[in-house]
Amino acid sequence: MMAAMDKELDLAKKLAVQAGSLLMKYYQQTITVDWKGPGDPVTAADREASELIVTNLVREFPKHAVLSEEEPDNLNRLDLSHVWMIDPMDGTREFIEHRDEFAVQIGLVVGGVPVVGVVYQPTTNKLYYAAQGMGAFLESNGTTVPLHVSPEDTASRMTMAVSRSHRSARVDAIRQRLGIKTIVRTGSVGLKVGAVCEGRAHLYIHTGSRTNLWDTCGPEAILREAGGRMTDVSNNPLQYGSRELRNPNGLIASNGVIHDRAVQVTESVLASF
Repeated sequence: MMAAMDKELDLAKKLAVQAGSLLMKYYQQTITVDWKGPGDPVTAADREASELIVTNLVREFPKHAVLSEEEPDNLNRLDLSHVWMIDPMDGTREFIEHRDEFAVQIGLVVGGVPVVGVVYQPTTNKLYYAAQGMGAFLESNGTTVPLHVSPEDTASRMTMAVSRSHRSARVDAIRQRLGIKTIVRTGSVGLKVGAVCEGRAHLYIHTGSRTNLWDTCGPEAILREAGGRMTDVSNNPLQYGSRELRNPNGLIASNGVIHDRAVQVTESVLASF
């Protein structure tokens, strides 16, 4: 049994909220955008939030590695058992376009498994969090409720969380083949997974290789504790211990009940595209 992760979780929650209020200061101003690459925007807000989180984690946990989207990857994480993975702002595009669907994401991997996760949406003050063996929770407007995925097992009554800014013909085809009629659109990966954890959605599929370890680490820790599952599109665990920063074989996040069926349908649709 792993030692309880109270200290790690408490610090991650605190830093996510602090980074979130920093993002909100920028959100209320005119946002200046740089581009890391085509279709890959970054702002001063991302960088400042990253610095806040990274500095504090390094100080509190000097024996842990820290990987952040906005910092160079020095690969010392490959030699250490505890690795923090941070996206200081998941949903930069939404932030730039003044849609509120962005989140601060902090996750901790131990021995290749996500064991602590925090996803904070500063515009709505929603804080999703979990640590292995301690359950998953949503804190919002002064109340804290346990998170549990929906036990729904009939696809036609399910809701699929889909990307706001990346419309996918493959995902549309998968949804139709599964018989899922309802969709909910949102920006951040963490907020889509959060919708599954809350039971507002039942499935989220990303068929490409555009998500990175810091997009999935924190959300996966929360989803696991809420009773759901996250794998790649071939039903393999996501790999957090390699040099590769992307999730090259896509991802499926679900309430668990529809997971194997979603994998089958996804593989068959991808084979025909």
